[in-house]
Amino acid sequence: MRNGSCLCGQITYTVSGPMRPVIACHCKQCSKSSGHHVAATSAARDDIEIMGDVTWYVSSSTARRGFCGTCGSQMFWDGAGVNLSISAGSIDGDTGLALAGHIYCADKGDYYDISDGLPCADADDPNLTTQVR
Repeated sequence: MRNGSCLCGQITYTVSGPMRPVIACHCKQCSKSSGHHVAATSAARDDIEIMGDVTWYVSSSTARRGFCGTCGSQMFWDGAGVNLSISAGSIDGDTGLALAGHIYCADKGDYYDISDGLPCADADDPNLTTQVR
């Protein structure tokens, strides 16, 4: 079981099941919403209990982003499928997770390099983003 929260603590969550390895998303929406790339894990929706009032922003025709309306912490990405993505930095304490790859690398900022040797996809990669171990 893992717990997480926003910066001010008004939103908390508990994940009772397995979580996917962390994936870095370099798409323009993630960059605009966070100021850099986003590192996220995911878990089955049924394994996540959220306490508090998440503010949802519909960022595209296929997804919405959940954040704290008080402190602004970006916490969730909600698209199609059985999983809900969770910002890795919102997890309290040690995660036991590791970065496993990068998506939307074709959109990454010109001010940094991806040099960790992990898999990089120019766009989405279902082999990276939908796995839960």
